[in-house]
Amino acid sequence: MTLRANKLCAILPGMAGLLDKMRKVIETSGQSRHRISKETGIAESSLSRFVNGKAVLTVETVERLADYFGLEIVLRPKRGRGAQKGG
Repeated sequence: MTLRANKLCAILPGMAGLLDKMRKVIETSGQSRHRISKETGIAESSLSRFVNGKAVLTVETVERLADYFGLEIVLRPKRGRGAQKGG
């Protein structure tokens, strides 16, 4: 299944924190939403709705923004979790 940047996606457990951090990066970058939009191909209206908390972003869009800002998204087990016992 292909995710489209203009479609809303469900927030997966733990993804809310990632989206909050991405919102903060956009707000503190010193770059206009217009410029970010032009350079990433993400609609300015989508960025605006996201920053204002009225929409979420697809995984694809978060990845595009991470690339644009030079960020790496890392998934790792939480401390005390993720390790399989037994086996």
